Parts: sequence; C-alpha cells; structure tokens
Amino acid sequence: MKIFTSAQIRELDKYTIDNEPVKSIDLMERASRAITRAITEEWSNETPVVVFAGPGNNGGDALAVSRMLAEAGYKTTVYLFNISSHLSEDCATNKARLIESKKVRDFTEVTLEFDPPKLEAGTLVVDGLFGAGLNKPLAGGFASLVKYINASPAKVVSIDMPSGLIPEDNTYNVRANIIRADLTLTLQNKKLAFMFPENQPFIGRLKVLDIRISQEAMDATEAQYTILEENMIRPLIKKRNPFAHKGNMGHALLIAGNYGMGGAAILATKACFRAGAGKVTVHTPRYNNVMMQISVPEAVVQLDKEETAFTEPVDTEDFDALGIGPGLGQSEPTSIALIAQLRRANCPIVADADALNILGNRRAWIQQLPKGIIMTPHPKEFDRMNGNSADSYERLSKAVSTAKHLQAYILLKGHYSALCLPDGHVIFNPTGNAGMATAGSGDVLTGIITALLARGYKQAEACILGMYLHGLAGDLAAKKLGMESLMAGDIIEHIPAAFNYLSE
Repeated sequence: MKIFTSAQIRELDKYTIDNEPVKSIDLMERASRAITRAITEEWSNETPVVVFAGPGNNGGDALAVSRMLAEAGYKTTVYLFNISSHLSEDCATNKARLIESKKVRDFTEVTLEFDPPKLEAGTLVVDGLFGAGLNKPLAGGFASLVKYINASPAKVVSIDMPSGLIPEDNTYNVRANIIRADLTLTLQNKKLAFMFPENQPFIGRLKVLDIRISQEAMDATEAQYTILEENMIRPLIKKRNPFAHKGNMGHALLIAGNYGMGGAAILATKACFRAGAGKVTVHTPRYNNVMMQISVPEAVVQLDKEETAFTEPVDTEDFDALGIGPGLGQSEPTSIALIAQLRRANCPIVADADALNILGNRRAWIQQLPKGIIMTPHPKEFDRMNGNSADSYERLSKAVSTAKHLQAYILLKGHYSALCLPDGHVIFNPTGNAGMATAGSGDVLTGIITALLARGYKQAEACILGMYLHGLAGDLAAKKLGMESLMAGDIIEHIPAAFNYLSE
C-alpha cells in the first residue's frame, strides 16, 4: 500500500473525478456512505451523536454523514463552523441537503459566538473539522474546541484524520490542540503521520475505508513511502533446489557476544539457522565456547584470541554474509576490531546493537562504512549516530538522508519498522506486536537478515523479507502465548510457521 502526501491525495481525487467520471459531490457522497456504514457497525441508533463540521471538504463529509445517520434513526446534533463566511462548494451543497432532509434534530451554523453542547459519556462525537488538507497547527477558537472535546468523556470518531494532526510533519505541531480520537476512519490510504508512535494517542483505532479512488491513478503515482503487503512478500521467497546441500545454501558469519552477553550470540545464531542458512560460524570470546557448543551444536564456533571480548577481525573470504554487533560490547579493543572488520569485509554486512553504539561514539568512522551495509538501529541507537531528533518524523528524515549519503540500508526498528533505501524510498513493515519489545528480539532480526543474505537475497530483499518474517513470527508466537509472556526465543521457534504461512 502506498502512502500519498496530501498534495498527491488532491491530485488522485481530481483524477478520479475527471476520469471515472464522477462529480466531486458524488465522490463525497460515496466516502460519506462508507464512513456512515463504519459508524453504524460500532454504535447503535440509541447513541446520541454530536457532529462538528468545518468549512472545507472534511466538513462536507461530516454534514453528509450527519444526514445519513439521521435518516438511519440516530438523534443527531450538528454544528457547522463557518467563521469566515466561506464554505467549500461541496460543503455548501451538503449543508443545503442536510437542511432539506429535515431529519437532523438540531443544526447550528456557527459564524461568531459558540455555546458548546454538553458532551456526556455515552455520546458519540463525529470530528469533521479538518482533514488531510491541514498544514499548520490549530489555534484560537478551533484549538479551544479541540481541548473541550478532549476533556469530555464522549467517544470520538474522526473523519480521515483527527483534526489538528498534520498528514506528514508534526514536529512543530501543538499537540494539545489535536483531537484524541477513539476511532479514525481514514479514506483510501494510510497517512504518513499514522506510522509514528507519538501520534498513536490521537488516532486511536484505525480503519482504512475504500472509497474507490482510481486504482489506475494510484498505480501510476510514485510514492516515497510504502507499507508492505503480503502479496509483495510471497514472490520474494526463493524455492529450495531439491538437490541443495549445506554448501550451496549459504555460509553466514556472526560476530557476537562478549562475556556475559553470550545469549545474544546464541539467539542470533539460532535465528540464522531457522531462517535457512546452510552453515553458520560464530566468532565469539573464548569464555562463550561451552555455552555456544551446548546451545547451538549445529554452529561452527570460532574463538577470539581473548577470553572475554571480540578483539581481532576475521577473514570473510569464505563467508557469504556477515552479521556483527549483538552483545558485542564497546571496549576500546572491540571498537578498533569492529572498524577494521567493517573495512575489510568483502561480503554483505548487517550491523546491529553494539556495532552501532560504537559508531555512535565515534561518528567519524561512519563515513568509512562500505556501500550497501545494512544497519538495524532502534531509535536511541540511531540518535547516538545522528544526533537527537525531536520526533519520529525528524528521525526518519535523517535516516533517509543518511541512507542516501552512505548508499546504505537503514532499518529503523519500531511498531512500524521503516526500511530506508539508498534511493530515498521508505518501506514500512506492518507485522509485529508489542510483545516483541523484549530483550533479544533485535538479535533475532540480525540473525534472520544475515541468513537471507547468505542465501543469496539482495540487500533490499533480505531486509524486506527479514523484517516481515520477524514480525510475522512474533505475531504467531503472540497468538499462541500472549504478548505478556513473549520472549525472543519464542520468535525463533515460530520462524518455521511464518515461512510455512508465506510459502502456502
């Protein structure tokens, strides 16, 4: 699914109107029917409804929804805010239709003074003040109205977007002046702002409503941001040759686990095997030898000369991929060995965890990274490398710029993990759940992507399939065990089921 900007959304609406063809007022009617249907599926007509409509097309949607709800027997009170004495053409048309229907219990057009209604528990508020066309924070009377709605015990449904939330960049928004919806009914496609965790309190539950915007136009419109869908993943999976043997299924090298963090090496190694690598060699300190041999007997254990830390780079000539960083530690000898390893590696690289923390402490080294490197930071790790960000939008913008500058693949981990490609495109991953917020989950992802690289997947393919597979395994584990009890090892145990699901 593509994520379009507000400007692109306007162009897609226009194309649909011109080429379906359909009148703009009829397209609004179509959208309003979908919104009304979604509301009536959740609330009975015993629920009192208060609608707040703005002067633009979002308000036009709200007025049409008011009429349809009233016709369905809902007791509906409507406020249309026309402070500047100018309504959009379709909003004005729906105002006239609403009045003509004579079904709405109470309609008030606010032009100057506004006496707000009492919003009680059990009341449903329909927020149709401002939609995806908003490009600046709300202020004045609208800001006061938003605060009044948020302070009430009423449930809130927002049309397209919670009023006050800007579709893309909310870095300088006034968050107190954004509607806190219980349910957001967005039209056709998700908006970029929906991908960021700090905006979740405003969005509530999210439903995407198909209003039949031209598929031809959407397919032809280039989008910087995309959300992965299952039908994009299935064709990526490589078929195993019936005559395959371990020698041609990829040999992965993992450099992981200082003393006391050997578990990170074990998790990454198990995940690497589960994701299909034919052979896995683990380079780790000597004190980790026994636990590695017992926990993952399938692995080849290559011991560092030191007992407790990684201190010597490895020749990668015989390996198809390198994963480095889980539980590695950040001592000076380890740091020096890390940059030497990254410089001399002649196979695809996944850098995670302490490998990224070391680079964050020595930012000048970042310019020495090889092209095509995959980095999988969580937000704090990324900020250590690139400076603090005010919010997720700013962090994502920095990641896009860094990926382009370094010609690297940066996978920002989160609820919607974001893969930033060297060409500036961003791919969001929809799989995964809050139960995966547990120690070792990132080590599992490193092992999966390293295995896919060793199998012969290109960097972009390995990242896309890896993050989707990782999240899907977590979802399957949560379905069986519950999110509260989920551990990183459970994700590994469900990788086979995730592969089976995608291969069906």
